Amino acid sequence: MTSEMPTFALSYATAFYGTDPDRLVTAARLAEECGFEALYVPEHVALYPGAKIGEWEVPADLEFLDPLDVLTFVAAHTERLLLGTAVLLLPYHNPVTLAKRLATIDVLSRGRMRLLGIGVGGLPGEAAAVGVDFRTRGRRADEAIEVMRRLWADEASGATFEGEFFHLDRVFSYPKPLAGAGLPIHVGGSSEAAARRAGRVGDGWFPGGALNDAERQTLWDLVRATAEKAGRDPDSIAYMRTGSLEMSTEYAERLAAQGVTRVVVGAPAGEADEQRAQLVEFAERFGLGDR
Repeated sequence: MTSEMPTFALSYATAFYGTDPDRLVTAARLAEECGFEALYVPEHVALYPGAKIGEWEVPADLEFLDPLDVLTFVAAHTERLLLGTAVLLLPYHNPVTLAKRLATIDVLSRGRMRLLGIGVGGLPGEAAAVGVDFRTRGRRADEAIEVMRRLWADEASGATFEGEFFHLDRVFSYPKPLAGAGLPIHVGGSSEAAARRAGRVGDGWFPGGALNDAERQTLWDLVRATAEKAGRDPDSIAYMRTGSLEMSTEYAERLAAQGVTRVVVGAPAGEADEQRAQLVEFAERFGLGDR
């Protein structure tokens, strides 16, 4: 387990911060200037009246831009920021076309598409809108992860896969992600199924916020135990958590002691000058420019 201070990333949800491209670019450039490691964006494909996330009823008119288009746009206006999703709803995508889109972003950004966070979705109506049986979303996600990894692998015979939902017969997809081993896949979710998926096949785990400390620790232990059972090194699995711009260094140290490797904080509110002040103060508190 790590005991070093986690790295820090910024989360930008267009549903809450708006879809203005200038505001998005300003936030991304400020994050890069202040020493944040990455920018994360979320996904919702379709909303509907009565949709709930926990106890919160989601307004059907919230504007969620497509996360991969957002990251392509951000990549064109920044130089170093890593690009992430928290989370992309994997079962609602065809993994063949998704593998191509992600590899394209990675190539065009010169290798910065490194923080692919995936989830299975929690809104039955959203699944129905894209023609996916909500009850199959976990199995679909498992297959999609395997399909993408086989497409990203540089096999002379191409990618072959036979599953319940997807079938490949010597399929080739180029270009490949620049790192050579495909893109890291971080599993998001607060369920035991998500924790087991992270331990079994994930490069990282990103739990949701609706957990207390004891529940989160139990699931992190499950991630690690599942990794060991699968013959994997549990210390190789990254552990992300959400935080806030007001968090203290003491709190970050407590997270590090729990094995947390990256903390994702929400973008600042206000106009550009206010955003800059908040990000600069946070960066100075944690010495981001010196890391």
